[in-house]
Amino acid sequence: MAVSMQDIKKLRSMTGAGMLDVKNALEETEGDLEKAAALLRERGVAKAEKKADREASEGFVGSYVHHNGKIATLIELNCETDFVARNDGFRELAKNLAIHIAMANPRYVSRTDVPGDMVEAERETLSKQALAEGKPPQVVDKIVDGRLGKFFAELCLLEQPYVKDDKKTIDELLKESVATIGENIQIGSFSRIAIGE
Repeated sequence: MAVSMQDIKKLRSMTGAGMLDVKNALEETEGDLEKAAALLRERGVAKAEKKADREASEGFVGSYVHHNGKIATLIELNCETDFVARNDGFRELAKNLAIHIAMANPRYVSRTDVPGDMVEAERETLSKQALAEGKPPQVVDKIVDGRLGKFFAELCLLEQPYVKDDKKTIDELLKESVATIGENIQIGSFSRIAIGE
């Protein structure tokens, strides 16, 4: 199937993918822009996972101060090269992550950062709740695991739904950015300051 240049341009602007990748995706999906975008995202995630082990020692500190002046955030966003660190798209991602942190108030970057004693205390509380609700003891562990997922989604930045598009998590947003930018991207650390908290 012949793909129009207009569709290629449109899909490139939607996904940020390369010209050849866009053309191939459109040909594979018979010109369906939505299916082609989904296909590129799937492939991008696969590419992102391959790049996750590469060292990200360059980066940019993104910041955000809320319009009322009562909340401010800083985020260290790392990448592989200085060239990407100076890229407008990369800096926009850092700014958007800083806005997300201001609104969603995560406490940790990922699950591995949450102290083990805090996780165990939450597991014990959730287990007692499930038993008090009359859940059979043999399914309590599965229920607790499911509820721990919600616990981590509240605390951990990577697991939170993105405030600008709650259909994806911050982790998915990062993987899409890796696919678009072509380098490993990692969140180093972040800080949130709020008056009265």
